[in-house]
Amino acid sequence: MANLITQLSGFHLTTAKILYHLPDHPRFLQTFVWQDYDVAPRYPRLSDFLNFWERELEGKLHSVYVGTQKLITTSELRHARQEFLIN
Repeated sequence: MANLITQLSGFHLTTAKILYHLPDHPRFLQTFVWQDYDVAPRYPRLSDFLNFWERELEGKLHSVYVGTQKLITTSELRHARQEFLIN
């Protein structure tokens, strides 16, 4: 239920493909995929994660690709016109 409320509050499923340099071999790139509910276009949760990465992890960031998708839109929500009770 919490995910439904989150989605109805304007959060979208956000996926970030993060390329970073390996600490021991900086000429090589590694991929990390991050996914969470976030608000476009500022992406505060992703920004917090990337700030944590730069502050705490050794692998220097190379690039970040972001994709977002609304899972529930207003056109998918409909009010019921009738209600049937079955005994």
